[in-house]
Amino acid sequence: MLQRIQSVYMFLVVITSGVLPFWLQLWTDNLGEAVYAQDDMVYSSLFLASAVMAFVTIFLFKNRKRQFVLNRLNLILNLFLLGFFVYRSLILSGETNVSEKGIGMLLPVISIVFLVLANKAIKKDEDLVKSVDRLR
Repeated sequence: MLQRIQSVYMFLVVITSGVLPFWLQLWTDNLGEAVYAQDDMVYSSLFLASAVMAFVTIFLFKNRKRQFVLNRLNLILNLFLLGFFVYRSLILSGETNVSEKGIGMLLPVISIVFLVLANKAIKKDEDLVKSVDRLR
C-alpha cells in the first residue's frame, strides 16, 4: 500500500535529503563562495544515507514494525547531521567578513519533522490493526 500517508512523508524525506542539499547552499564561506553538500564528503554521505534509508523504508509497508525502527534510525541520523551543522555554524567566523548560513542547514530539521509524522502514522496503522485483531 504505497498510497498511505506515511509513504508520502517518507517520499518527502527522500526529496529533502536526496535532492535539495545538492541544490540549495548549506552556507557561504569567508571568501563568499557557496558551499553545497557535494563539496564535503561527510555531509553528502549523511544526506544520501538518509535518503536511501527513507526510500528503502517506503517499500517495507508490509512490515510496519521494521518500518518504524528504520524511521527511528533515520531520525537519529538526521539528528547527528543537525548536530554537525550546529557545530559548523558555531565555529564559523563572525568578523566583518560574515559567513552566512544557508537554508540548506535547515534540511535535517524538515526531514526530522516528516519522519516524526511518518512514525505517528505508522503507529496509528499498527494500533488500528491491533484493534481489529481484538475483535476477531
